[in-house]
Amino acid sequence: MTIPEIQQYLVNEFQFLDDWQQRYEYVIELGKSLPEMPPEEKTEDKLIKGCQSQVWLHAYVEDGKLYFEADADAILPKGIAAMLVRIYSGQPVEEILKSNEEFIEKIGLQEFLSPTRANGLLAMIKQIKYYAIAYSIKK
Repeated sequence: MTIPEIQQYLVNEFQFLDDWQQRYEYVIELGKSLPEMPPEEKTEDKLIKGCQSQVWLHAYVEDGKLYFEADADAILPKGIAAMLVRIYSGQPVEEILKSNEEFIEKIGLQEFLSPTRANGLLAMIKQIKYYAIAYSIKK
C-alpha cells in the first residue's frame, strides 16, 4: 500500500470509533502491537528530541525502501509511534519526502492530544523526514 492509502485506512479506522475514549484505547492497542526494541538499540542518537516521553526511532534501508523501528517508555507515545511506523516503514524515500500529514487533522489527533504530546507527534514525523532526507543524500 502507498502512504496515502495507509493514511486513509487509518482515518477510516478512527471514524468507526465513537468517542475519544475509544480512539485513545485504539492508539494504546497500536502501541501494544509494536515490537519492543532491544535495549542496545535504545541509544541517545535514536531518541527523538521534543517528545515529553522517551521515544526511540531507528531507520535502515533495504531494497531501496526505508524501514523504521520505534519504541517508547510510555504507552500513548508508543501507540503514536506504531501508527507512524505503520504508515512510513517499507516505503520508498521519495514517497516519504513528498507525503503530507493531513491524516492527523482528519483523525483529529491534534485535538485529542495534549499540546506536549502533539509536539511529540510532530517531532516524530520530522525525524522520519530527516531520516528520509539523509538516506536520499546517500544515494
